[in-house]
Amino acid sequence: MSVTGVQITGPMNPGYETILTDEAVAFLAGLHRRFEATRRERLAARAALQARLDAGEKLGFLPETAAIRGAPWKIGTIPQDLTDRRVEITGPVDRKMVINALNSGAKCFMACFEDASTPAWEIMVEGQVNLRDAVAGTISLTDETSGKEYRLGKETATLIARPRGWHLLEKHLYVDGEPIAGALFDFGLYFFHNAKALLAKGSGPYLYLPKMEHYLEARLWNDVFVYAQSQLGLPVGTIKATVLIETLPAAFQTEEILWELREHIVALNCGRWDYIFSYIKRQRTDPNAVLPDRAAVTMTVPFMRNYSLHTIRTCHLHGAYAMGGMSAFIPVKNDEARNAAAFEQVRADKEREATDGHDGTWVAHPGLVPVALQVFDRIMPGPNQVAKIPDVSVSAEDLLRPCEGPKTRQGLAMNINVGIGYVASWLRGQGAAPLHNLMEDAATAEISRTQVWQWRKTETRLDSGELVDDDLINAAINEQLAVWQQAVGDNFFASGRYIEAAELMREMILAEECPEFLTLPAYDRYFAA
Repeated sequence: MSVTGVQITGPMNPGYETILTDEAVAFLAGLHRRFEATRRERLAARAALQARLDAGEKLGFLPETAAIRGAPWKIGTIPQDLTDRRVEITGPVDRKMVINALNSGAKCFMACFEDASTPAWEIMVEGQVNLRDAVAGTISLTDETSGKEYRLGKETATLIARPRGWHLLEKHLYVDGEPIAGALFDFGLYFFHNAKALLAKGSGPYLYLPKMEHYLEARLWNDVFVYAQSQLGLPVGTIKATVLIETLPAAFQTEEILWELREHIVALNCGRWDYIFSYIKRQRTDPNAVLPDRAAVTMTVPFMRNYSLHTIRTCHLHGAYAMGGMSAFIPVKNDEARNAAAFEQVRADKEREATDGHDGTWVAHPGLVPVALQVFDRIMPGPNQVAKIPDVSVSAEDLLRPCEGPKTRQGLAMNINVGIGYVASWLRGQGAAPLHNLMEDAATAEISRTQVWQWRKTETRLDSGELVDDDLINAAINEQLAVWQQAVGDNFFASGRYIEAAELMREMILAEECPEFLTLPAYDRYFAA
């Protein structure tokens, strides 16, 4: 590897040289040199906003962009293979998952380099190998244990890649002495290796963009797209993106985000779990913005329903699609009653989304694709329902007002239990983890630790009268460690990184300042070079 100014510190395992070619690495270096300063400015703006919110400022719609909101403009064209997205499956970028998801019968597969994948070097680079092989149609796998072979079927889902958010770094590739942004690493390699091959087969380079908080972050992505397309000699608008509205600030700028990306965007998505995490985090010091147990914060509570309807209206006003959120339920083995109950909850969730006007939805397991398809086929017979515009007017207060509900010792215990279980899985390299019959990703642990942090910070009392303080939190962590030890057995408990996960959760919950993302210190501690 001989690109001036670039140093790769991760191991170059067999096959990596086909992804990290000199040409591809030079493309990454160009992205870094052109956009890194702006990326840092955008992250500094997030920190400045948080300081103002901590001082008592309230979020609201931006006065300087009022002319964009409600004006009769439309986004650009939408490719044919993105016009029907009624059911999408999401998951990590490991080889077996990629094959199974593309064969699942879903309309689209979001291959996730972000919250569903641990950002270890090998997982990130091998994920690029897997997607390149999937685009080429050559991907296959033979399970070493069972001997079972996995290959692509004749009809496969449309592939959409999700790079890491702007806040994450890839600390195994340095440009001029600086680590490259994970977002640029993931996007750059996927686009460089696959854009022309995708276009040749009648598709295109499609992306999901996570965790944006401001329309200027969308402008940064748009600038990245324009530059990348010019470098490969492709027309502006070749890249098509769906933006996840999964932060509280972004909910106030949905139209502005569509406007900034109007030549490159096709849809917004209601990323419900990260949205709850952001709702807590951005209002973390406000005692009037404290949520009940996370199990009580469903999509039917007022502030979440308002967020969903507001996103649908925004999208359809401007010709974009509005994608529904994740159903985290997964089939329950060997328990027909619980399995039937899980399927019924998925069905009810998808009926609400389709009836409200969503153009599609997410599931986390191939077994739930038929359930969601059946609902959308019945309620939405056409490829989408972009002509359906909800008759709602959502105010700032509608988005900010918390819901009522219990705050219980059981809710505290579940936060700690799921946080420990997920982080342990993440540290073992599994970023999508089945826990308690739900498929969890990093957003789950983020909700868990920020909610407990906020309860402690605001001196919240549980319904039992117990104060959420250091003693109660430490007792709950110790109790849930014992629960996990009993559940998995002594041998796996010792090797499964549960103790490290518990200590990381304890450290972040008891921190004086609420850390922005759990994955930042976890990555630095366990996976950075």
